[in-house]
Amino acid sequence: MKIALLDDYLGLAATLVDWSPVTSRATLEVIDRPLPDVETAAAALAGYDILCTLRERTSFPGELIKKLPKLRYLCVTGKRYDTVDVATAAMQGVVVSNTPVSGAGAGAVAELTWGLILSLARNIAFEDRHMRQGEWQHGAGYTLRGKTLGVVGLGGLGRDVARIGQAFGMQVQAWSPNLTDARAEEAGVTRVSKHDLFATSDVVSLHLALADSTRGIVDKAAIDAMKPSAWLVNTARACLLDEHALIDALKQERIQGAGLDVYSVEPLPEDHILRSLPNVVLTPHLGYFTQEMLTAYYTYAVENITAFLDGKPIRVVS
Repeated sequence: MKIALLDDYLGLAATLVDWSPVTSRATLEVIDRPLPDVETAAAALAGYDILCTLRERTSFPGELIKKLPKLRYLCVTGKRYDTVDVATAAMQGVVVSNTPVSGAGAGAVAELTWGLILSLARNIAFEDRHMRQGEWQHGAGYTLRGKTLGVVGLGGLGRDVARIGQAFGMQVQAWSPNLTDARAEEAGVTRVSKHDLFATSDVVSLHLALADSTRGIVDKAAIDAMKPSAWLVNTARACLLDEHALIDALKQERIQGAGLDVYSVEPLPEDHILRSLPNVVLTPHLGYFTQEMLTAYYTYAVENITAFLDGKPIRVVS
C-alpha cells in the first residue's frame, strides 16, 4: 500500500516518531505543500491507499473523496473531523479514524493565546521590528492587572485561558451559547451576555468549537460593540467571526488591535490586507503546533495505521 502524510510543511513527522511499524509494511511518502483546492488535491493524492492529515490543513469534502478511487483509509490527526465528509467516505468504502487529544494540546493553544495578548499589550512584535532597524522606544504599553478579560467559550481551553488571566490579576468574564451560571462559578468567572462581554472587555479571546451554531457568531454587531481600546484574539477558528467586519474595525482603528492565529484562507495569501495592518499580531496557525503535540498526533497515527493494516481499525468515527 501507498501512504501519504499530508501538509508536513517542515518535514517534522519523520523526525518525531518511529514510523518503522508502518514503513516495514507499506510505502510512506510526505507531501510538504498545501493542497488548496479539490482538483489540486485529487491530482496529488489519487495514487494513495492511506492518507494521514495534519489537523484541518487539507479538507476532505465529498467531492474530493469521490475523486480518490484507491483511498481506503483516512487517519485524521486531532479529535475533530468536521472537515471530512464522513458519510461520503463511508459510501466510498473509506474508513476514517481520529486521534485522542493530548494534554499538550490545550496547554499549547492557551500559551499561544497569552503570547498574543502580551504581544498586543506590550507592543512586543512592533518594538522588535523597530529595534532591528536600529531604533528605540515607540510607545508605552498597557498593564493587564485590573483590566477585564472576556472569554468566549468556557470549555477546557477557555478555562485555562481564564485561569491565566486571573493569575495576571484581571477580572474575567465569559459567555457562550450554552454557558450556565453554575459552570461559570465553578471556573471562578462571571457569566455575562454576549453584548456585555464585547462591550465591556479589554481583551476578548475566542475559544468556541466551530459548528453550524457557532459559525459567524462573532458578527459585526459584536465587533462594533467593542471598546476602542480593546483587543480581540482568535486562536480558535477563523469562521467563528466576520473577518471582513474585523478588518474594517482594524483599518478604521475602531478597536485597538487583534492577535490572530487562524484565517479564512490558509496559508494566508501574500497580498492579504491583514499582512499590512500595523495593529495586528499574526502567527501562522501555531496554536497546536508544538513538538509535544505533533509527537502525540503522529504516535497515535502510527497506532491507527498499523491497526488498519492489521485489518482491525481503531478510533473509527461515524
